[in-house]
Amino acid sequence: MTEQASMSREVLLARTLIELADTLVDDFDVVELLTLLVDRCVEVLGVSAAGLMLVAPEGDLRLAASSSEAMRVVELFELQAQEGPCLDCYRTGEPVVNQDLTIVNGRWPNFAPVALDAGFRSVHALPLRLRGQVIGAVNLFRTDEGAMDAVDVLAGQALADMATIAILQHRAAIESQVLNEQLNFALNSRVLIEQAKGVLTERAGLDMEQAFARLRNHARNHNLRLVDVAQQVIDRSLDTAALDRRTRAPDG
Repeated sequence: MTEQASMSREVLLARTLIELADTLVDDFDVVELLTLLVDRCVEVLGVSAAGLMLVAPEGDLRLAASSSEAMRVVELFELQAQEGPCLDCYRTGEPVVNQDLTIVNGRWPNFAPVALDAGFRSVHALPLRLRGQVIGAVNLFRTDEGAMDAVDVLAGQALADMATIAILQHRAAIESQVLNEQLNFALNSRVLIEQAKGVLTERAGLDMEQAFARLRNHARNHNLRLVDVAQQVIDRSLDTAALDRRTRAPDG
């Protein structure tokens, strides 16, 4: 990596950490936070796609955010098959890096072929952990065999740690039961968002990624929670034609 490229990544990483810190308010949008995290992982780490899984109150991992539709489908299969880098990372609490899917030597016999068929070649995973407590993991996929070096791993772990702190910081002020409700809300919100994406594909002729972008742009432009916009689309209180197509440029 050139010095200029390294500096650009450092600037983007610093900016991302500031954006994540800015979400640490009383009523922050968990879905938006996690979506921002996976998007920034792609930009900062140079991976092709990123996804995030959180442990539910019942103890099982569930998909919470994905940077692309292809990533979402592969992660859902990973959960169904109960094998893959994210699950290994969550179970051990340790990073899983530089795994070439063509030579994983039977480590993930069900997961690896599906990921390869989706166009991914190498995979990595980083834990969402704080002081020994692991609440999930971040999946990082590449369409080539490119490796993550030590600096990449440190940068990725910094992003994961910040997201973990953002989620767990509520424990200092509220009971554990409320925290579980917060995590469960984030997971249940994904169900509504997927339903709204399906509605948009049917009513507006969009593909799944375009539908999600339209929902997210409208939420950000109008300072609304993504899940609220999704609900409005589902119950028809918001006309699909009224959804903003682009993110509004910041003032100034």
